[in-house]
Amino acid sequence: MTKAELVEEVSRVSDLTKKHSEVIVDTVFESIIVALKRGEKIELRGFGSFRLRKREPRKGRNPKTGDKVDVPPKRVPYFKPGKELKDLINRETGEPADGTTAPPADGLSGPR
Repeated sequence: MTKAELVEEVSRVSDLTKKHSEVIVDTVFESIIVALKRGEKIELRGFGSFRLRKREPRKGRNPKTGDKVDVPPKRVPYFKPGKELKDLINRETGEPADGTTAPPADGLSGPR
């Protein structure tokens, strides 16, 4: 799904104009970015959490020349899906949320 598709879906579901929906989507994304820049953790119950992970400085290699280069430390955004999101995704594929094996769709058991 692209940002444009997300704006379209928000517009359709909320009966708002696309312009208003785009403002809402942009505001949510910008809020997440600003909070991560401040080093905060964003937790959306039932969906997941965004946080930063620190990457230590390391020695890398220029693939073109083969020369060793210093790669500086950096912060990398990381998303950890919540249990509810994982369960919903797995349920959509036909797997029960409790992790058990689903019975065949026709109600019959065993191979044919």
